[in-house]
Amino acid sequence: MKVSYATITFTLTGRVAELTLNRPEKLNALNAATFTDIQGALDHAEINGARCVLLTGAGRAFCSGADLAGDGIPDDLGEPIDRFYNPLVRRIAAMDMALVTAINGPAVGAGAGLALLGDVIVMARSAYLQLGFVNIGLVPDAGTTWLAAQAVGRVRAAEMALLGERVHAEKALDWGLVTRIAEDETCLADARALAQRLAAGPASIAPIRKQVRGVLETSLDETLELERENQRAAGRTADFREGVMAFLQKRAPRFNGN
Repeated sequence: MKVSYATITFTLTGRVAELTLNRPEKLNALNAATFTDIQGALDHAEINGARCVLLTGAGRAFCSGADLAGDGIPDDLGEPIDRFYNPLVRRIAAMDMALVTAINGPAVGAGAGLALLGDVIVMARSAYLQLGFVNIGLVPDAGTTWLAAQAVGRVRAAEMALLGERVHAEKALDWGLVTRIAEDETCLADARALAQRLAAGPASIAPIRKQVRGVLETSLDETLELERENQRAAGRTADFREGVMAFLQKRAPRFNGN
């Protein structure tokens, strides 16, 4: 079964719902329509009895984060977080369907957050994760602060967030950010096999994912709220404006601490 959406492709095969971010010309950057489409696809998956969701990206990237050039930049960056980002993170964390993510290429910013939400995370050998928010004068959002810190601990999460460097597959596996590495050409197939296995598993799959997540989830809402407030403040800084301008002009930013 296929359902048409503007920014993603959706197929339901048996009890596996496959969602592919499908803006390859934008490296699958997230815009408002993407969030609406993902929510709609999750609705469709649940209504039709899917037991596992597989999330990946079209083309050479998993997701490059927010589409800074496409939607425009609101004065209050906390507003889209409240409207789009946090509801999707909370929904995925709470849903009864398991989530497998196939990181087929770069997963940057909020895209890294989507990737790390997976219960099982398969990463292509050439892919990388990057909390690149600091590189444009912002703070992590989409749950990445919590997801990274829970996976790798405070010190490594701080390194990821403060330096904004790429974390390649071998390091991601070593640090515990991902479940396994796959060769580029088999990443999606490997992830599909795992999704099919989870979809075919016992009814305890859903409570297991919630039980495991619940051990760590005490501070998730607090973290999401803190991310929103810090993002709101960061979005009003000159450094953010400079970071975006430098990004759009494809040059190194010149930050001044304001």
